[in-house]
Amino acid sequence: MKTNKAKASVSFFLLMMLLISSCSAFNITKLLEKEDDFSNFNQQLSQTKIADQINKRSTITVLAVDNSAIGGLGDDSSVTKAIMSVHVILDYYDKEKLTKHAKTNKSAMLTTLYQTSGLAKNQQGFLRVAADDGEITFGSASKGGQMNSKLVKSVTAQPFNISVLQVSSIIEVPDINANPSPEKAPAPKRGKPPSSSDDADSPSDDDSDSPSDDTADSPGDDSDSEAPSPSKHHTPPKPKDDTSDSPSSSPAPAPGKSDARATAAEMGVGVVAMGLVSVLVAFF
Repeated sequence: MKTNKAKASVSFFLLMMLLISSCSAFNITKLLEKEDDFSNFNQQLSQTKIADQINKRSTITVLAVDNSAIGGLGDDSSVTKAIMSVHVILDYYDKEKLTKHAKTNKSAMLTTLYQTSGLAKNQQGFLRVAADDGEITFGSASKGGQMNSKLVKSVTAQPFNISVLQVSSIIEVPDINANPSPEKAPAPKRGKPPSSSDDADSPSDDDSDSPSDDTADSPGDDSDSEAPSPSKHHTPPKPKDDTSDSPSSSPAPAPGKSDARATAAEMGVGVVAMGLVSVLVAFF
């Protein structure tokens, strides 16, 4: 009986964990589809693929602006993506938690999704939050950032997983327009192959020109160049003279003596042979 109860309790625990994990999943696009005032903001989340990154998180806070305040995004898609990612905080904050956090930390800073992009510079990936006179304001933590965006209300939430808060205006980040430029770095890479080909062509042109000029000048004008030197000094005849003189001056008589001895021996053998032949002829 105890074993069955233990199994039942374990099964119940696993079932509860499964239900909790299934409830923690969310889709920011579907959540904002229910809010007509945020249709433009929702569209930008989808077009910049920020929505996909939000849905992969387990705890997140989205600072959304309504359709009347979204005009400050601009037309550059890369800049729009950067600005949208600044409005995504990598933690769960509802209005109560955010107020408490801002009051207890005078220089409270929040980490945004833009910090994970690798493009953020000089604390551009962080937000400052302050609570003054009952108002909560947001601003970029980057140098020159202003606390220009105010918390309006809570739009929707799934406690401890996702919270969508409305802010009064787009949070401005100094010099964020210049950050997406590193993405254009592949352009120089494309230019490198032509430069290498040009370099490959330039030596060929230089080589084709340099020999033509050098060869044209060296035989006619330059008397010290290597090409005319053999023609003036007649180096080829010198080896012929050296080779013709070398047998006479070289110690060739030594091998000549051995050859003379060999020929003398052969002559002696020939004389003996002739003598034997004459004896045989005389005998017969």
